[in-house]
Amino acid sequence: MTEENANPAESSTTDAGPTHSGFVALIGATNAGKSTLVNRLVGAKVSIVSHKVQTTRAIVRGIAIHNNAQIVFMDTPGIFKPRRRLDRAMVTTAWGGAKDADFIMFLIDSERGLKGDATTILEGLKEVHQPKILALNKVDRVNPEDLLKLAAAANEVVKFERTFMISATTGSGCEDVMDYLAAELPEGPWYYPEDQISDLPMRQLAAEITREKLFLRLHQELPYSSHVETEKWEERKDGSVRIEQVIYVERDSQKKIALGKNGDAIKAISTASRKELSEILEQTVHLFLFVKVRENWGDDPARFREMGLEFPRS
Repeated sequence: MTEENANPAESSTTDAGPTHSGFVALIGATNAGKSTLVNRLVGAKVSIVSHKVQTTRAIVRGIAIHNNAQIVFMDTPGIFKPRRRLDRAMVTTAWGGAKDADFIMFLIDSERGLKGDATTILEGLKEVHQPKILALNKVDRVNPEDLLKLAAAANEVVKFERTFMISATTGSGCEDVMDYLAAELPEGPWYYPEDQISDLPMRQLAAEITREKLFLRLHQELPYSSHVETEKWEERKDGSVRIEQVIYVERDSQKKIALGKNGDAIKAISTASRKELSEILEQTVHLFLFVKVRENWGDDPARFREMGLEFPRS
């Protein structure tokens, strides 16, 4: 394993001394790489990743141990101009997570730079008083001189404590981020057991994994308005687990897309999700997927609670 690909989360409590702990909120525009970075820093998959924008809908907490510090990374929904009720709930959740954190890490896609939503977020950070660090992602794809200009432009708007050049995909620069946060977070006891990597209930994580496979398979055909819920979880005597999940869509035409010709799409989604769940749970998984039409589920308060979002009243 090269240093570049080393897992930042593999470091543990080796030196005697006071423990540190705290929450770090990752914010950024959609598809900036927040979920990929959280998974990299935690050293395990705790947040789903897809090419579809606004994949992350609620705050997902990934827990990493580095030196004597427990760092709780909060993967927030991407911040963008909201158009629907669900959009408003996600953006409100993202900013709320930022204001509740000990540190804020603003992630910028270096290839896109300060354009559109990234500029709006940067302006919004002026009103947030927690210490902030800047992370320029995908630096392996951008000319170093352009990176320096981008970092300078961002720091002219907001006073960042530190600026990091990273690649969430390769791990380059991530060790420096972990070293800095471990030293700067407040002294105090850890919030979670040492072996816990997320606060997401397994039923919800299982639903998120299936939603990821759904998006990866059908991100061009299926609209954003789809949702997955785990309805049944049965531990069996032979050590396996039976999981039943429902994919909710808003129209019959979307149901046909999710099922695919001769059921090909739903079979592929089920196979991919079952394989990953078996690896995570370290047990045989029997996964059964159903597709149901629920019109206007995006206006149903119960669905928002299921996703961990507050239902906007307007």
